[in-house]
Amino acid sequence: MGKRHLTAEQRALVLRLRAKGLTLKEIGAQLDCTMQTASEVINKAPIRPVRQDRWDPGSGRLTLAEREEISLGLRRGATFTAIAAEIGRSVSTVSREVAANGGRGDYRAWRAHERAHQRSLRPKPRKLACRGLPPRSPEG
Repeated sequence: MGKRHLTAEQRALVLRLRAKGLTLKEIGAQLDCTMQTASEVINKAPIRPVRQDRWDPGSGRLTLAEREEISLGLRRGATFTAIAAEIGRSVSTVSREVAANGGRGDYRAWRAHERAHQRSLRPKPRKLACRGLPPRSPEG
């Protein structure tokens, strides 16, 4: 298997998780990458801030930062009620988010955020993707 390359958003997440005190092993588990990859990102961190998440979810949707807090809360063993109060969301939102993305033991913030992004992209036909416009009548 070749070397795994992380996106700019994933590299930013590595740095945020490290700043919150996670170990390299925990960071690797969160992003499904090796400890070595996480270490390289941390050691080669730029001085300037890394561009934030490329997908800006609409209002009412969880952000990557909120998903990170859910993940950290689960890691601490916090209840859904405590996590929901911490991020200012309803308990049912947190419960559904965790259940839809692996449960308490397998929830990963980045994976959940990417899945939410993919689900938000609905296949829509382009307006001019049809065969063509009907012929124009001579009357005008």
